[in-house]
Amino acid sequence: MMVAGAFTVSCADYNDTYNFKTSPDPSVVPQYTDLGPVKSYLDKSVHPNMTLGAQLKLKDFNDQAMYHAAAINNFDDVFFGTDLMSGKIINGKGSMNFISMNTMVSHAKEIGATVYGSPIAANSNQPDDWFKYLTSPIEIIVDFIEEKTVDFSTMATGNFPGKEGTKGTASIKKRNGKNQLYVGKDTKVRIVDGFTVNPLNKYYIVFYANADKDASFNITFSGNKIANPQSTDGKYTVKGGADKKTKFEVECRSAEGETDGYLRIESMRSAEFYIESVEVGYYPDNHRDQTQQEVNDTIHYALNTWCDALMRNNAGCIKTFSLIDEPIDVKAEVEDGIYDLKHATKDAEGKAEQIFWQDIFGSENYAPTVATAARNAYQKYQGDPNELKFFISETGLEEQKKFQSLMYWIGIWDTKGAKIDGIDAKLNLIYSEDETKQQATVTALDNMLTNLASTGKLIRVSNFDIKYQDADGNGVSAKDISDDQRQKLADFYAYVIKSYMSKIPSDKQAGICKGSMPDTNDPVGLWSIDTQTKDWVRTATYEAFCKALSGK
Repeated sequence: MMVAGAFTVSCADYNDTYNFKTSPDPSVVPQYTDLGPVKSYLDKSVHPNMTLGAQLKLKDFNDQAMYHAAAINNFDDVFFGTDLMSGKIINGKGSMNFISMNTMVSHAKEIGATVYGSPIAANSNQPDDWFKYLTSPIEIIVDFIEEKTVDFSTMATGNFPGKEGTKGTASIKKRNGKNQLYVGKDTKVRIVDGFTVNPLNKYYIVFYANADKDASFNITFSGNKIANPQSTDGKYTVKGGADKKTKFEVECRSAEGETDGYLRIESMRSAEFYIESVEVGYYPDNHRDQTQQEVNDTIHYALNTWCDALMRNNAGCIKTFSLIDEPIDVKAEVEDGIYDLKHATKDAEGKAEQIFWQDIFGSENYAPTVATAARNAYQKYQGDPNELKFFISETGLEEQKKFQSLMYWIGIWDTKGAKIDGIDAKLNLIYSEDETKQQATVTALDNMLTNLASTGKLIRVSNFDIKYQDADGNGVSAKDISDDQRQKLADFYAYVIKSYMSKIPSDKQAGICKGSMPDTNDPVGLWSIDTQTKDWVRTATYEAFCKALSGK
């Protein structure tokens, strides 16, 4: 539907898109009812490559209610923000949930909707828990380390020199033909000591005991009183009987801050029993860190697995993606004032606190590696590689140094075969009643668009929401904005659109993507939302879009 100006359109015509009837109707509201769908005002004979996009939540698209109707009727394509990024789809063990994406793909194909793909790789909204799981230490076979063993049969009969043995009686006596440690009634005695404990180790204690009649006792290991399934309320019992012996197996750790290794037995008032021998030892940590090569191989596997699953579920539906999202770090430089890429921070031991793709692939091979994996998977699953396009998304490109830095890295990635088709410039705009601030914003915007036009790349602008500030720098909310202020805001929206359409060559105009269709807390929308009826009411910004797109 091509129009040069405003006209009246019926509800039926308005909501009939590709023979798909959208509902409810976002058009019939006071003041701007004579305007057609926003996208109908863009003359595709003059701007054949330019699209008008809308960002919305994947759930809102799948619900097929007002957000869906407004997007399909008024915009050429839809974008789901972070909803299709790996961090939203992959859980900590690598399971992937594509149910919502599958619903979207099926419906988009049904109605002929065009989708702009969420970033394939980034630093945020990535499956950090999965990366941590994949690169966790590897389990290995280890041998038991004997820390201390005492065989009481080798000791001479008489007093036992165990520490803390002054209370009660502990001595070496002959029983059943061999010497054993006798523990008398109400006795506390260290039966093993003289070694150093590691608080990280789990220790294993094995000993055999026997008694004439049932006897109970407690066990303390290096300051930590030990209870386990063999005990009852922390008390261990030796079953009585001249020909019986009980095997005790105890797992334990030392008390916090304790380094002195010892094993203490505390018998009850009525208890007396014998211990044949005791062994204390541990298994060293049966894990080792992955080598750098193993980590590299693992993260390459993760990338290929993610891209394969993404493109299998995409099945050729989405043909344009943000390949990488916001790669530039404005706090670090590489050379000649060029900003570095973002890299994971490191802890005091020099270990990365999380995994960034570029730390594994290398900065220069970051985009080429991701592009190759994504392209191969796209082609594998019904996608025509000639139709596939990749953009690099970045914010703050009105800053000259950041723009130059992005182009530095894109130049390297292009040289290495990454096939970067375009740049997705995220806008963070504020309209200010302070004329000096507003003029600075306009100048920066125009300079950015001029710079982008000079790249020869396809240029898309996204996150297209403009907030409003009064002359004192205070934000004006959607509920408080006046009609006059709303018109000023709408006029600035129109200026941005016309500046984009005039400065970016027609064959490089990849389009403009609106960040939020209705108002949020800020008056950013083409629609406001009636607080009582919840109806979407067109604002002056709706009219400004229509006029700007038609060249007025």
